[in-house]
Amino acid sequence: MSSTAPPAAGPAPVGKPDDGGGLDRGVLAVAAVVVLGAIMSILDVTVVNVAIRDLSQEFDAPLSQIQWIATGYTLALATVIPVTGWAASRFGTKRLYMISIGLFVIGSGLAGMAWSAESLIAFRVLQGLGGGMIMPAGMTILTQKAGPQRVGQVMSVVGIPMLLGPISGPILGGWLVDDVSWRWIFYINVPIGIVALLMAWRILDRDTPQPGEKLDVLGLLLLSPGLATLIYGLATGAEKGAFDSTEVIACTVIGAALVIGFVLRALRAAVPLIDLRLFKRRSVATASGTMVLFNLAFFGAMLLMPLFYQVVRGESAFHTGLLLIPQGIGAMITMPIGGKLVDKIGPGRIVLGGLVLVTAGMAGFTSLIDTDTSGLLLGVALFVMGLGMGLTMMPTMSAAMQTLAHDEVPRASTALNIIQQVAGSIGTAAISVLLTTQLSDRLPGAGEGGIGAATNVPPEAAALILPKIADAFAATFWWATGLLVLAFIPALFLPRRKPDAAVNVMPMH
Repeated sequence: MSSTAPPAAGPAPVGKPDDGGGLDRGVLAVAAVVVLGAIMSILDVTVVNVAIRDLSQEFDAPLSQIQWIATGYTLALATVIPVTGWAASRFGTKRLYMISIGLFVIGSGLAGMAWSAESLIAFRVLQGLGGGMIMPAGMTILTQKAGPQRVGQVMSVVGIPMLLGPISGPILGGWLVDDVSWRWIFYINVPIGIVALLMAWRILDRDTPQPGEKLDVLGLLLLSPGLATLIYGLATGAEKGAFDSTEVIACTVIGAALVIGFVLRALRAAVPLIDLRLFKRRSVATASGTMVLFNLAFFGAMLLMPLFYQVVRGESAFHTGLLLIPQGIGAMITMPIGGKLVDKIGPGRIVLGGLVLVTAGMAGFTSLIDTDTSGLLLGVALFVMGLGMGLTMMPTMSAAMQTLAHDEVPRASTALNIIQQVAGSIGTAAISVLLTTQLSDRLPGAGEGGIGAATNVPPEAAALILPKIADAFAATFWWATGLLVLAFIPALFLPRRKPDAAVNVMPMH
Protein backbone atom coordinates (compact mmCIF):
# COMPACT_ATOMS: atom_id res chain seq x y z
CA MET A 1 0.00 0.00 0.00
CA SER A 2 1.36 3.38 -0.85
CA SER A 3 2.27 5.49 2.15
CA THR A 4 1.92 8.80 0.40
CA ALA A 5 -1.01 10.74 1.78
CA PRO A 6 -3.28 12.47 -0.70
CA PRO A 7 -3.50 16.25 -0.54
CA ALA A 8 -7.00 16.06 0.92
CA ALA A 9 -5.57 14.50 4.02
CA GLY A 10 -2.42 16.55 4.23
CA PRO A 11 -0.95 17.77 7.50
CA ALA A 12 -3.09 20.18 9.41
CA PRO A 13 -1.65 23.42 10.76
CA VAL A 14 1.11 22.88 13.27
CA GLY A 15 -0.18 22.22 16.75
CA LYS A 16 -3.70 21.49 15.69
CA PRO A 17 -4.00 17.74 15.17
CA ASP A 18 -1.54 16.63 17.80
CA ASP A 19 -2.11 18.86 20.77
CA GLY A 20 -5.50 17.51 21.71
CA GLY A 21 -6.99 21.00 21.45
CA GLY A 22 -10.28 22.07 19.91
CA LEU A 23 -11.25 21.55 16.32
CA ASP A 24 -10.08 24.33 14.00
CA ARG A 25 -12.22 26.00 11.35
CA GLY A 26 -10.98 23.76 8.54
CA VAL A 27 -11.84 20.58 10.42
CA LEU A 28 -15.23 21.96 11.42
CA ALA A 29 -16.04 22.80 7.79
CA VAL A 30 -15.18 19.26 6.71
CA ALA A 31 -17.17 17.93 9.67
CA ALA A 32 -20.23 19.88 8.48
CA VAL A 33 -20.03 18.17 5.08
CA VAL A 34 -19.58 14.72 6.59
CA VAL A 35 -22.34 15.19 9.15
CA LEU A 36 -24.84 16.36 6.52
CA GLY A 37 -24.27 13.25 4.44
CA ALA A 38 -24.42 11.01 7.50
CA ILE A 39 -27.62 12.64 8.74
CA MET A 40 -29.24 11.95 5.38
CA SER A 41 -28.36 8.26 5.37
CA ILE A 42 -29.07 7.59 9.06
CA LEU A 43 -32.25 9.66 9.13
CA ASP A 44 -33.56 7.60 6.24
CA VAL A 45 -33.28 4.40 8.28
CA THR A 46 -35.15 5.76 11.30
CA VAL A 47 -37.78 7.48 9.15
CA VAL A 48 -38.56 4.23 7.34
CA ASN A 49 -38.71 2.16 10.53
CA VAL A 50 -41.81 3.93 11.84
CA ALA A 51 -43.51 3.70 8.43
CA ILE A 52 -43.25 -0.07 7.93
CA ARG A 53 -46.77 -0.86 9.11
CA ASP A 54 -48.31 1.95 7.02
CA LEU A 55 -46.42 0.86 3.92
CA SER A 56 -47.77 -2.64 4.42
CA GLN A 57 -51.30 -1.23 4.27
CA GLU A 58 -50.50 1.11 1.35
CA PHE A 59 -49.32 -1.70 -0.93
CA ASP A 60 -51.66 -4.35 0.52
CA ALA A 61 -48.61 -6.48 1.24
CA PRO A 62 -47.87 -8.67 4.27
CA LEU A 63 -45.57 -7.19 6.86
CA SER A 64 -43.06 -9.98 6.20
CA GLN A 65 -42.64 -8.65 2.64
CA ILE A 66 -42.58 -4.97 3.56
CA GLN A 67 -39.85 -5.61 6.11
CA TRP A 68 -37.55 -6.22 3.15
CA ILE A 69 -37.64 -2.46 2.56
CA ALA A 70 -35.29 -2.32 5.55
CA THR A 71 -33.57 -5.66 4.99
CA GLY A 72 -32.88 -5.01 1.30
CA TYR A 73 -31.23 -1.73 2.25
CA THR A 74 -29.03 -3.56 4.76
CA LEU A 75 -28.10 -6.23 2.21
CA ALA A 76 -26.95 -3.51 -0.18
CA LEU A 77 -24.90 -1.90 2.59
CA ALA A 78 -23.20 -5.19 3.39
CA THR A 79 -22.41 -5.75 -0.28
CA VAL A 80 -20.86 -2.37 -1.02
CA ILE A 81 -19.05 -1.49 2.23
CA PRO A 82 -16.16 -3.95 1.70
CA VAL A 83 -15.05 -2.17 -1.48
CA THR A 84 -15.05 1.29 0.14
CA GLY A 85 -11.47 1.15 1.42
CA TRP A 86 -10.06 0.25 -1.99
CA ALA A 87 -12.32 2.74 -3.77
CA ALA A 88 -11.17 5.54 -1.44
CA SER A 89 -7.56 4.90 -2.45
CA ARG A 90 -8.29 4.28 -6.12
CA PHE A 91 -10.64 7.18 -6.85
CA GLY A 92 -9.98 9.54 -3.92
CA THR A 93 -12.16 10.05 -0.87
CA LYS A 94 -13.78 13.23 -2.17
CA ARG A 95 -14.88 11.61 -5.43
CA LEU A 96 -16.09 8.50 -3.60
CA TYR A 97 -18.05 10.56 -1.08
CA MET A 98 -19.78 12.56 -3.80
CA ILE A 99 -20.57 9.45 -5.88
CA SER A 100 -22.07 7.81 -2.78
CA ILE A 101 -24.33 10.74 -2.05
CA GLY A 102 -25.35 10.93 -5.74
CA LEU A 103 -26.42 7.27 -5.78
CA PHE A 104 -28.32 7.73 -2.54
CA VAL A 105 -30.19 10.76 -3.89
CA ILE A 106 -31.12 8.95 -7.11
CA GLY A 107 -32.34 5.95 -5.15
CA SER A 108 -34.36 8.20 -2.85
CA GLY A 109 -36.11 9.94 -5.73
CA LEU A 110 -36.99 6.63 -7.37
CA ALA A 111 -38.21 5.15 -4.08
CA GLY A 112 -40.59 8.07 -3.71
CA MET A 113 -42.07 7.19 -7.10
CA ALA A 114 -42.43 3.47 -6.33
CA TRP A 115 -45.64 1.87 -7.61
CA SER A 116 -45.45 -1.47 -5.77
CA ALA A 117 -43.76 -3.15 -2.83
CA GLU A 118 -41.35 -4.89 -5.22
CA SER A 119 -40.29 -1.65 -6.92
CA LEU A 120 -39.83 0.08 -3.56
CA ILE A 121 -37.59 -2.74 -2.31
CA ALA A 122 -35.51 -2.53 -5.51
CA PHE A 123 -35.04 1.24 -5.18
CA ARG A 124 -34.12 0.82 -1.51
CA VAL A 125 -31.33 -1.50 -2.64
CA LEU A 126 -30.06 1.29 -4.92
CA GLN A 127 -30.17 3.65 -1.95
CA GLY A 128 -28.13 1.17 0.05
CA LEU A 129 -25.43 0.96 -2.61
CA GLY A 130 -24.82 4.67 -2.10
CA GLY A 131 -25.61 4.86 1.58
CA GLY A 132 -23.19 2.07 2.45
CA MET A 133 -20.20 4.18 1.41
CA ILE A 134 -21.28 7.52 2.88
CA MET A 135 -20.32 6.83 6.50
CA PRO A 136 -16.96 5.04 5.99
CA ALA A 137 -15.85 7.55 3.34
CA GLY A 138 -16.92 10.49 5.49
CA MET A 139 -15.24 9.10 8.60
CA THR A 140 -12.03 8.55 6.66
CA ILE A 141 -12.03 12.14 5.40
CA LEU A 142 -12.69 13.60 8.83
CA THR A 143 -10.35 11.35 10.82
CA GLN A 144 -7.43 12.00 8.49
CA LYS A 145 -8.11 15.73 8.57
CA ALA A 146 -8.12 15.98 12.36
CA GLY A 147 -5.35 13.60 13.43
CA PRO A 148 -5.23 11.03 16.28
CA GLN A 149 -5.16 13.42 19.23
CA ARG A 150 -8.61 14.72 18.34
CA VAL A 151 -10.25 11.46 17.27
CA GLY A 152 -12.53 11.53 20.30
CA GLN A 153 -13.83 14.98 19.40
CA VAL A 154 -14.15 13.99 15.75
CA MET A 155 -16.13 10.88 16.67
CA SER A 156 -18.45 13.00 18.82
CA VAL A 157 -19.06 15.24 15.79
CA VAL A 158 -19.75 12.23 13.56
CA GLY A 159 -22.05 11.04 16.33
CA ILE A 160 -24.40 13.99 15.77
CA PRO A 161 -26.41 12.00 13.19
CA MET A 162 -26.67 9.22 15.76
CA LEU A 163 -28.38 11.76 18.00
CA LEU A 164 -30.60 13.39 15.40
CA GLY A 165 -31.70 10.05 13.95
CA PRO A 166 -33.39 8.68 17.09
CA ILE A 167 -34.84 12.11 17.92
CA SER A 168 -36.01 13.56 14.61
CA GLY A 169 -36.25 10.48 12.37
CA PRO A 170 -39.30 8.84 13.98
CA ILE A 171 -40.99 12.22 14.50
CA LEU A 172 -40.38 13.33 10.93
CA GLY A 173 -41.35 9.95 9.51
CA GLY A 174 -44.50 9.78 11.63
CA TRP A 175 -45.57 13.27 10.62
CA LEU A 176 -44.93 12.67 6.92
CA VAL A 177 -46.76 9.35 6.93
CA ASP A 178 -49.71 10.57 8.99
CA ASP A 179 -50.21 14.05 7.52
CA VAL A 180 -48.40 14.37 4.17
CA SER A 181 -47.52 11.24 2.17
CA TRP A 182 -45.29 8.23 2.68
CA ARG A 183 -43.52 9.21 -0.55
CA TRP A 184 -41.97 12.20 1.19
CA ILE A 185 -40.01 10.03 3.59
CA PHE A 186 -37.86 9.41 0.49
CA TYR A 187 -38.30 12.67 -1.44
CA ILE A 188 -36.98 14.65 1.53
CA ASN A 189 -33.50 13.19 0.89
CA VAL A 190 -33.28 14.85 -2.53
CA PRO A 191 -32.84 18.50 -1.45
CA ILE A 192 -30.63 17.49 1.49
CA GLY A 193 -28.47 15.42 -0.84
CA ILE A 194 -28.12 18.23 -3.36
CA VAL A 195 -26.94 20.61 -0.63
CA ALA A 196 -24.48 17.95 0.62
CA LEU A 197 -23.08 17.52 -2.90
CA LEU A 198 -22.57 21.26 -3.36
CA MET A 199 -20.88 21.58 0.03
CA ALA A 200 -18.61 18.60 -0.66
CA TRP A 201 -17.59 20.03 -4.03
CA ARG A 202 -16.70 23.41 -2.54
CA ILE A 203 -15.28 22.52 0.89
CA LEU A 204 -13.49 19.17 0.64
CA ASP A 205 -9.88 19.40 -0.49
CA ARG A 206 -9.01 17.98 -3.86
CA ASP A 207 -7.49 14.55 -3.47
CA THR A 208 -5.27 12.40 -5.64
CA PRO A 209 -6.20 8.79 -6.47
CA GLN A 210 -3.63 6.04 -5.95
CA PRO A 211 -4.09 3.83 -9.03
CA GLY A 212 -1.10 1.66 -8.14
CA GLU A 213 -3.16 -0.30 -5.62
CA LYS A 214 -5.03 -3.23 -7.16
CA LEU A 215 -8.45 -4.38 -6.08
CA ASP A 216 -8.50 -7.69 -4.22
CA VAL A 217 -11.02 -9.22 -6.61
CA LEU A 218 -11.01 -12.66 -5.00
CA GLY A 219 -11.53 -11.11 -1.57
CA LEU A 220 -14.43 -9.05 -2.91
CA LEU A 221 -16.02 -12.12 -4.56
CA LEU A 222 -15.83 -13.93 -1.23
CA LEU A 223 -16.83 -11.20 1.22
CA SER A 224 -19.60 -9.22 -0.47
CA PRO A 225 -21.71 -12.22 -1.57
CA GLY A 226 -20.85 -13.92 1.72
CA LEU A 227 -22.17 -11.08 3.86
CA ALA A 228 -25.24 -10.62 1.67
CA THR A 229 -26.07 -14.35 1.69
CA LEU A 230 -25.49 -14.66 5.43
CA ILE A 231 -27.71 -11.68 6.24
CA TYR A 232 -30.34 -12.92 3.78
CA GLY A 233 -30.42 -16.28 5.53
CA LEU A 234 -30.74 -14.70 8.96
CA ALA A 235 -33.39 -12.22 7.80
CA THR A 236 -35.40 -14.96 6.08
CA GLY A 237 -35.21 -17.03 9.24
CA ALA A 238 -36.51 -14.07 11.20
CA GLU A 239 -39.32 -13.58 8.69
CA LYS A 240 -40.40 -17.22 8.93
CA GLY A 241 -39.87 -17.37 12.67
CA ALA A 242 -37.54 -20.39 12.43
CA PHE A 243 -34.14 -21.40 11.10
CA ASP A 244 -34.93 -25.02 10.21
CA SER A 245 -35.95 -24.54 6.57
CA THR A 246 -33.66 -25.70 3.76
CA GLU A 247 -33.44 -22.18 2.28
CA VAL A 248 -32.45 -20.56 5.56
CA ILE A 249 -29.90 -23.21 6.47
CA ALA A 250 -28.35 -23.22 2.98
CA CYS A 251 -28.02 -19.42 2.80
CA THR A 252 -26.64 -19.13 6.32
CA VAL A 253 -24.09 -21.93 5.85
CA ILE A 254 -22.97 -20.78 2.40
CA GLY A 255 -22.69 -17.16 3.58
CA ALA A 256 -20.69 -18.16 6.65
CA ALA A 257 -18.40 -20.36 4.52
CA LEU A 258 -17.70 -17.51 2.09
CA VAL A 259 -16.92 -15.12 4.95
CA ILE A 260 -14.55 -17.69 6.51
CA GLY A 261 -12.92 -18.15 3.11
CA PHE A 262 -12.41 -14.39 2.93
CA VAL A 263 -10.77 -14.36 6.36
CA LEU A 264 -8.29 -17.06 5.32
CA ARG A 265 -7.61 -15.19 2.08
CA ALA A 266 -7.16 -11.81 3.78
CA LEU A 267 -4.62 -13.14 6.26
CA ARG A 268 -2.40 -14.33 3.36
CA ALA A 269 -2.91 -11.63 0.70
CA ALA A 270 -0.29 -8.90 0.27
CA VAL A 271 -2.92 -6.18 -0.18
CA PRO A 272 -6.23 -7.61 1.05
CA LEU A 273 -9.61 -5.98 0.58
CA ILE A 274 -9.70 -5.48 4.35
CA ASP A 275 -6.52 -5.73 6.35
CA LEU A 276 -7.51 -8.16 9.08
CA ARG A 277 -3.99 -7.96 10.48
CA LEU A 278 -5.09 -4.72 12.10
CA PHE A 279 -7.16 -6.85 14.47
CA LYS A 280 -3.97 -8.25 15.98
CA ARG A 281 -3.74 -4.96 17.87
CA ARG A 282 -5.48 -5.27 21.20
CA SER A 283 -7.22 -1.91 20.91
CA VAL A 284 -8.76 -2.76 17.53
CA ALA A 285 -9.73 -6.31 18.51
CA THR A 286 -11.31 -5.37 21.84
CA ALA A 287 -13.13 -2.40 20.33
CA SER A 288 -14.52 -4.65 17.61
CA GLY A 289 -15.68 -7.25 20.13
CA THR A 290 -17.38 -4.57 22.22
CA MET A 291 -18.98 -3.09 19.11
CA VAL A 292 -20.36 -6.44 17.92
CA LEU A 293 -22.07 -7.28 21.21
CA PHE A 294 -23.33 -3.73 21.75
CA ASN A 295 -24.78 -3.46 18.24
CA LEU A 296 -26.41 -6.89 18.44
CA ALA A 297 -28.30 -5.75 21.53
CA PHE A 298 -28.89 -2.10 20.73
CA PHE A 299 -30.11 -2.39 17.14
CA GLY A 300 -32.30 -5.31 18.14
CA ALA A 301 -33.82 -3.11 20.84
CA MET A 302 -34.37 -0.35 18.29
CA LEU A 303 -36.65 -2.76 16.44
CA LEU A 304 -38.60 -3.61 19.60
CA MET A 305 -39.27 -0.14 20.98
CA PRO A 306 -41.33 1.41 18.13
CA LEU A 307 -43.24 -1.85 17.73
CA PHE A 308 -44.00 -1.95 21.45
CA TYR A 309 -45.42 1.56 21.43
CA GLN A 310 -47.48 0.97 18.28
CA VAL A 311 -48.68 -2.58 19.01
CA VAL A 312 -49.08 -2.72 22.79
CA ARG A 313 -49.75 0.93 23.57
CA GLY A 314 -51.69 1.71 20.37
CA GLU A 315 -49.66 4.83 19.55
CA SER A 316 -49.57 6.40 16.08
CA ALA A 317 -46.33 6.65 14.12
CA PHE A 318 -45.99 10.34 15.02
CA HIS A 319 -46.62 9.83 18.73
CA THR A 320 -44.20 6.92 18.76
CA GLY A 321 -41.52 9.27 17.46
CA LEU A 322 -42.27 11.74 20.24
CA LEU A 323 -42.07 9.02 22.89
CA LEU A 324 -38.58 8.01 21.69
CA ILE A 325 -37.17 11.53 22.15
CA PRO A 326 -35.75 10.95 25.69
CA GLN A 327 -33.22 8.50 24.30
CA GLY A 328 -31.87 11.03 21.82
CA ILE A 329 -31.74 13.76 24.46
CA GLY A 330 -29.72 11.51 26.77
CA ALA A 331 -27.21 10.77 24.01
CA MET A 332 -27.04 14.45 23.09
CA ILE A 333 -25.95 15.28 26.63
CA THR A 334 -23.20 12.67 26.98
CA MET A 335 -21.76 12.28 23.48
CA PRO A 336 -19.80 15.59 23.39
CA ILE A 337 -18.62 14.97 26.96
CA GLY A 338 -17.54 11.44 26.08
CA GLY A 339 -15.61 12.67 23.03
CA LYS A 340 -13.55 15.13 25.07
CA LEU A 341 -12.94 12.67 27.89
CA VAL A 342 -11.68 10.03 25.44
CA ASP A 343 -9.00 12.45 24.22
CA LYS A 344 -7.95 13.22 27.81
CA ILE A 345 -8.12 9.91 29.68
CA GLY A 346 -8.63 7.25 27.01
CA PRO A 347 -11.78 5.35 25.98
CA GLY A 348 -11.72 2.37 28.37
CA ARG A 349 -13.29 3.95 31.44
CA ILE A 350 -15.76 5.96 29.33
CA VAL A 351 -17.09 2.90 27.49
CA LEU A 352 -17.48 0.90 30.71
CA GLY A 353 -19.49 3.72 32.26
CA GLY A 354 -21.64 3.93 29.15
CA LEU A 355 -22.32 0.20 29.16
CA VAL A 356 -23.47 0.40 32.79
CA LEU A 357 -26.04 3.05 31.86
CA VAL A 358 -27.26 1.33 28.69
CA THR A 359 -27.63 -1.98 30.51
CA ALA A 360 -29.53 -0.31 33.37
CA GLY A 361 -31.91 1.39 30.94
CA MET A 362 -32.43 -1.79 28.93
CA ALA A 363 -33.06 -3.79 32.09
CA GLY A 364 -35.82 -1.32 32.93
CA PHE A 365 -37.70 -2.43 29.81
CA THR A 366 -37.62 -6.03 30.98
CA SER A 367 -39.83 -5.20 33.95
CA LEU A 368 -41.54 -1.88 33.20
CA ILE A 369 -43.29 -2.47 29.90
CA ASP A 370 -46.98 -3.24 30.11
CA THR A 371 -50.23 -1.99 28.66
CA ASP A 372 -50.57 0.63 31.41
CA THR A 373 -47.01 1.37 32.52
CA SER A 374 -46.37 5.02 33.28
CA GLY A 375 -45.05 6.84 30.23
CA LEU A 376 -42.76 8.80 32.56
CA LEU A 377 -41.04 5.62 33.76
CA LEU A 378 -40.55 4.41 30.19
CA GLY A 379 -39.16 7.82 29.27
CA VAL A 380 -36.67 7.67 32.15
CA ALA A 381 -35.48 4.23 31.01
CA LEU A 382 -35.01 5.54 27.46
CA PHE A 383 -33.17 8.60 28.76
CA VAL A 384 -30.75 6.44 30.76
CA MET A 385 -30.16 4.29 27.68
CA GLY A 386 -29.42 7.43 25.68
CA LEU A 387 -26.92 8.63 28.27
CA GLY A 388 -25.12 5.31 27.97
CA MET A 389 -25.30 5.26 24.17
CA GLY A 390 -23.51 8.61 24.01
CA LEU A 391 -20.68 7.21 26.14
CA THR A 392 -20.40 3.90 24.29
CA MET A 393 -20.80 4.08 20.51
CA MET A 394 -18.31 6.73 19.42
CA PRO A 395 -15.77 6.14 22.25
CA THR A 396 -15.62 2.48 21.20
CA MET A 397 -14.90 3.53 17.62
CA SER A 398 -12.29 5.99 18.92
CA ALA A 399 -10.54 3.19 20.81
CA ALA A 400 -9.83 1.43 17.54
CA MET A 401 -8.98 4.49 15.43
CA GLN A 402 -6.61 6.26 17.83
CA THR A 403 -3.76 3.77 17.36
CA LEU A 404 -3.84 3.66 13.56
CA ALA A 405 -1.40 5.21 11.12
CA HIS A 406 -2.72 7.60 8.48
CA ASP A 407 -2.74 5.10 5.62
CA GLU A 408 -4.45 2.47 7.78
CA VAL A 409 -7.49 4.63 8.54
CA PRO A 410 -9.50 3.99 5.32
CA ARG A 411 -9.40 0.21 5.62
CA ALA A 412 -9.98 0.24 9.37
CA SER A 413 -12.94 2.56 8.91
CA THR A 414 -14.34 0.17 6.31
CA ALA A 415 -13.84 -2.87 8.54
CA LEU A 416 -15.45 -1.21 11.55
CA ASN A 417 -18.43 -0.06 9.51
CA ILE A 418 -18.90 -3.61 8.21
CA ILE A 419 -18.87 -4.85 11.80
CA GLN A 420 -21.47 -2.25 12.76
CA GLN A 421 -23.81 -3.02 9.86
CA VAL A 422 -23.53 -6.81 10.04
CA ALA A 423 -23.88 -6.92 13.83
CA GLY A 424 -26.88 -4.58 13.65
CA SER A 425 -28.50 -6.70 10.92
CA ILE A 426 -27.90 -9.95 12.79
CA GLY A 427 -29.17 -8.37 16.01
CA THR A 428 -32.36 -7.21 14.30
CA ALA A 429 -32.93 -10.64 12.74
CA ALA A 430 -32.18 -12.50 15.98
CA ILE A 431 -34.42 -10.26 18.09
CA SER A 432 -37.21 -10.71 15.54
CA VAL A 433 -36.95 -14.49 15.91
CA LEU A 434 -36.86 -14.25 19.70
CA LEU A 435 -39.93 -12.01 19.76
CA THR A 436 -41.78 -14.37 17.44
CA THR A 437 -40.88 -17.31 19.70
CA GLN A 438 -42.06 -15.46 22.80
CA LEU A 439 -45.34 -14.59 21.08
CA SER A 440 -45.85 -18.23 20.08
CA ASP A 441 -45.26 -19.40 23.65
CA ARG A 442 -47.90 -17.03 25.03
CA LEU A 443 -50.32 -16.99 22.09
CA PRO A 444 -50.20 -20.34 20.25
CA GLY A 445 -50.54 -19.75 16.52
CA ALA A 446 -49.53 -16.10 16.66
CA GLY A 447 -45.90 -16.88 15.94
CA GLU A 448 -46.71 -18.13 12.44
CA GLY A 449 -47.19 -14.55 11.34
CA GLY A 450 -44.15 -13.28 13.19
CA ILE A 451 -44.30 -9.65 14.21
CA GLY A 452 -47.13 -9.11 11.74
CA ALA A 453 -49.45 -11.19 13.91
CA ALA A 454 -48.88 -8.83 16.80
CA THR A 455 -49.73 -5.73 14.80
CA ASN A 456 -53.25 -6.82 13.87
CA VAL A 457 -54.97 -7.41 17.18
CA PRO A 458 -58.79 -7.04 17.00
CA PRO A 459 -60.00 -4.34 19.43
CA GLU A 460 -62.43 -6.67 21.15
CA ALA A 461 -59.60 -9.09 22.01
CA ALA A 462 -57.09 -6.45 23.05
CA ALA A 463 -57.82 -6.63 26.78
CA LEU A 464 -56.93 -10.31 26.86
CA ILE A 465 -54.20 -10.45 24.24
CA LEU A 466 -52.18 -7.24 24.69
CA PRO A 467 -50.89 -8.06 28.23
CA LYS A 468 -49.48 -11.33 26.87
CA ILE A 469 -47.89 -9.50 23.95
CA ALA A 470 -46.33 -7.05 26.43
CA ASP A 471 -44.90 -10.01 28.36
CA ALA A 472 -43.38 -11.30 25.10
CA PHE A 473 -41.69 -7.95 24.52
CA ALA A 474 -40.35 -7.90 28.11
CA ALA A 475 -38.91 -11.40 27.77
CA THR A 476 -37.21 -10.44 24.51
CA PHE A 477 -35.62 -7.41 26.14
CA TRP A 478 -33.96 -9.81 28.60
CA TRP A 479 -32.01 -11.33 25.71
CA ALA A 480 -30.83 -7.90 24.59
CA THR A 481 -29.81 -7.09 28.17
CA GLY A 482 -27.80 -10.31 28.34
CA LEU A 483 -25.84 -9.35 25.21
CA LEU A 484 -25.00 -6.00 26.79
CA VAL A 485 -23.69 -7.77 29.88
CA LEU A 486 -21.39 -9.85 27.65
CA ALA A 487 -20.07 -6.64 26.05
CA PHE A 488 -18.39 -5.80 29.37
CA ILE A 489 -15.85 -8.59 28.79
CA PRO A 490 -14.01 -7.10 25.77
CA ALA A 491 -14.64 -3.55 27.07
CA LEU A 492 -12.53 -4.31 30.15
CA PHE A 493 -9.48 -4.52 27.86
CA LEU A 494 -9.96 -1.21 26.01
CA PRO A 495 -7.15 1.38 26.36
CA ARG A 496 -7.40 3.40 29.56
CA ARG A 497 -5.09 6.24 28.64
CA LYS A 498 -5.07 8.93 25.99
CA PRO A 499 -3.35 8.17 22.66
CA ASP A 500 0.39 8.53 22.33
CA ALA A 501 1.31 11.77 20.57
CA ALA A 502 4.15 9.95 18.87
CA VAL A 503 1.84 7.78 16.78
CA ASN A 504 2.84 8.08 13.12
CA VAL A 505 -0.36 9.42 11.70
CA MET A 506 0.94 11.55 8.87
CA PRO A 507 3.65 9.58 7.00
CA MET A 508 6.15 11.98 5.53
CA HIS A 509 8.01 9.63 3.22
